[in-house]
Amino acid sequence: MKFIKKLIFIVVFTATFQNADAQATRLFTNNENGWFMYFGTHKVSEKWGVHLEAQFRGADIIKSEQQYLFRTGVNYHFNPQTFATVGYCYVHTAQYGGFPAQSAFPENRIWEQIQVKNQLGTVELVNRFRMEQRFVNAPTLVGVLGNVYEPGDAVYTNRFRVLNRISIPFKDKTIQDKSFYVSAYDELFVNFGKNVALNIFDQNRIYIALGYKIPKIGRLEIGYLNQRIIKSDGIKVENNRTLQVGLVSNIDFYKKEKSAPVTK
Repeated sequence: MKFIKKLIFIVVFTATFQNADAQATRLFTNNENGWFMYFGTHKVSEKWGVHLEAQFRGADIIKSEQQYLFRTGVNYHFNPQTFATVGYCYVHTAQYGGFPAQSAFPENRIWEQIQVKNQLGTVELVNRFRMEQRFVNAPTLVGVLGNVYEPGDAVYTNRFRVLNRISIPFKDKTIQDKSFYVSAYDELFVNFGKNVALNIFDQNRIYIALGYKIPKIGRLEIGYLNQRIIKSDGIKVENNRTLQVGLVSNIDFYKKEKSAPVTK
């Protein structure tokens, strides 16, 4: 119970800290979004695996498009608790919310990460450190009459992300299949390097969810995400209140192949 109280305190403190940056010079908007996601982490050998990911992010929950995201990568497993990933990501961002972009635009990313998992009794802790090299085709004015905008040339920026996640099962025993659990995380995004605008602090995400372990497949989570985004002008701020539904699959193709019967 003490650990859970500390977790609640951390989440509340971080949310309070987010709201503390409200200044008279900034403009704020609230959006209601819905994210529907698939994450796959699949080993294909003892050390190597693949990351597969697809997300549909809707504005006004599902009424209109916010973003499409497709991410893939190659995993190298140092041990059962730690793995590294290198991969590629494509993102398409639509015009949405109170501060819409002048036009829809694409983004290509190269990304690298290290993820570490620890088990403290029944509590699971995950720490993830991710680097992104982003090539964003931000909207550019192409016509004076009528203010016509189209995606411009790709602009290169760097971003660092750090995520800390905790999962606690309802049952007083080690997390097993067919068990419900509660999970929460905080993820901070920081821009750095050349071409960074006035949003070095890019965004922060606070998330809490109810999860269910699905035998031999992975887990299903339904939760709430509060996403605070600071736009590149440093003035406009989005507060995105988001429903999340995510399926996480960890089917091990390597073990499946090893256990398959040999035909003669």
